[in-house]
Amino acid sequence: MMEKSLLSIDWDYFIFTQKENWGSYIENNRNLIDLWYKRYIQEKRWGRDIRKSFHLSSEVDSFWEKIKEHFKFAKDIKAYVSDSHSLSYNIAKEKDCKIVYLFDAHSDLGYGGLSSLNYEVNCSNWLGKLLKDKQIEEANIVYSPYTAEKPEYFRSINNAYNVRYLSFEDLYKDIEVSVIHICRSGAWTPPWLDEKFNQFIDALGVPYEIVNCPIRKWDTKNISLSDRINYLLS
Repeated sequence: MMEKSLLSIDWDYFIFTQKENWGSYIENNRNLIDLWYKRYIQEKRWGRDIRKSFHLSSEVDSFWEKIKEHFKFAKDIKAYVSDSHSLSYNIAKEKDCKIVYLFDAHSDLGYGGLSSLNYEVNCSNWLGKLLKDKQIEEANIVYSPYTAEKPEYFRSINNAYNVRYLSFEDLYKDIEVSVIHICRSGAWTPPWLDEKFNQFIDALGVPYEIVNCPIRKWDTKNISLSDRINYLLS
């Protein structure tokens, strides 16, 4: 019997920005929306349009076709959509998945070496925690072309567990997938691309359940003075 696999995809896989510091490992309402308005206001002061600092890859339109060239979806497969990628830990555990295929700009193995796996599960260490807790046997990471990371950054974790870094070309054919998770990672991905995110989910053509992925309102034309002050003080 083949081991069950989780296909986990982060929306930031498709997003390029030169503002590498525009991201936070803390996921809360402030970072999901308020901080984006603060950045918008600050950039506008300098005569810059924040939207021009982010580029959505054209690969987003052909991604599912490429996925289906390598992955075979189980009958009655279901997808889950969330803002936080940490939900992948729960999904893999509950669905008894032993293998994870991750498409992401970040490895999510943990960003402080093996010691980072002693913390509670969060968006930055969930994959490492799955390995440490012996919930999965194998982690396969396909990095975004826009990633700022390198596999050697995670040498201690790579040496301790079964972690592979792959490209699309390295993937076998007919990899069976039992469940899919798509996360928005709103602390890293701008709210004005949320409609594109929704279209991406629908294009998968698989029934999905939304789990804690709040709608983000992006309306820069109607920011009140009090809102402006609150955003800048946030």
